Amino acid sequence: MTIREALVQAGIGLKQAGIITASLDASLLLAEVLNVSHTTLIASADEPLSQEAHTVFNVLIGRRLKGECTAYILGKKEFWGLEFLVNFSVLVPRPDTETLVEAAITICSERLAADNEAAHNALRVLDLCTGSGAVAISLKHEMPQMDVWATDLSAEALETAKTNAERLLRDGKIHFYQGDLYNALPEKNHKSHNGGCPSLITHCSSLADNSSFPIPHPEFSLIVSNPPYIPSDAIKTLPDEIKKEPLIALDGGKSGLDIIGRIIDGAPEYLTPGGTLAMEADPRQMEKIIVLLEKRRFSNIIKYKDLSGQERVITGKYNQIER
Repeated sequence: MTIREALVQAGIGLKQAGIITASLDASLLLAEVLNVSHTTLIASADEPLSQEAHTVFNVLIGRRLKGECTAYILGKKEFWGLEFLVNFSVLVPRPDTETLVEAAITICSERLAADNEAAHNALRVLDLCTGSGAVAISLKHEMPQMDVWATDLSAEALETAKTNAERLLRDGKIHFYQGDLYNALPEKNHKSHNGGCPSLITHCSSLADNSSFPIPHPEFSLIVSNPPYIPSDAIKTLPDEIKKEPLIALDGGKSGLDIIGRIIDGAPEYLTPGGTLAMEADPRQMEKIIVLLEKRRFSNIIKYKDLSGQERVITGKYNQIER
């Protein structure tokens, strides 16, 4: 059997199972088995496939047929031109979320261009619900001058994020904190029992739960988040491969806006004057989110479209008044 024949056979099986990306998934899995690039695989389509490689390939195709997504099978996913390690503790980074990174870079670039003082000081950015670290790491990779902080409720997710940061960031570091949204952030100048700083700095610290600390709080020029935003009742209607992703990263409560509402409510206490909040959400939620933002005195509300032309990211600037 040739490589081409194996791909066609696997692709037919995946397509019959209702997998839309059947051909792509088959080629990615076989490229992994043969340890070659996708381009090399296609160029070698008429070469014979060994029985050993065919057997391993069939095992991977079997896992895909059982609803396991290709990214989990491979243990990696490309995002923003970077290869992120993924596992069952983190949401698989998707192209739609690159819209959030693009919006954040635009916001920070405009702020730097308009503010000479900011241009000489690192912009502090907070990524809530960081998961694999895809957004935080992509931002730091793109704009190394950023001072990037990231939080997540899951210790397992943060370990994955830290590993990705160590692999993908040659210079600089990201501060990772475990806990529930803003409650994860440490108290200013707080010292842990052993006299050390509780901040979780990639490359040199381990995880700790800071959720019980009282928080006078640091402030950020930009807060970004790809939070859980799927309504609880809608989870059961999702494709099997998505339902295998961590529920904590999907379930946005009854309305889908529970976490988003909490992020909006808490943001004013953590944004610098003129700071911006940027969030990914379902296009059908945008109008309700605008109402929530306006109630908390956010203005200059902008919606950004993803690659399919749907409104995927919403941003608002906080009109800071007396707290």
